Amino acid sequence: MPYHKNKQQAYQAAEQSVTDVQNTIHELVLDGGSYGSQLAHLKNEVNEAYQQIENALEVASDTQRAQLQQFKSDLSSIVNEVNEQ
Repeated sequence: MPYHKNKQQAYQAAEQSVTDVQNTIHELVLDGGSYGSQLAHLKNEVNEAYQQIENALEVASDTQRAQLQQFKSDLSSIVNEVNEQ
């Protein structure tokens, strides 16, 4: 997980990580035999996304900071949704 000092690169890495989480959640099959491994993969994706967001927040502009906070909120909602299932 590379750390980027460049604001734009850091933001894009965080954005991509959140997109990866969203894609993974859409692929989650609740009644499938591989649900456990899918859930483990999702957990890894979420953890990576949170780390990318934290890295990006260290160098973010005000505009980027607002969007990064929204990404954190979105991830929190995803985690809560999965935990309720």
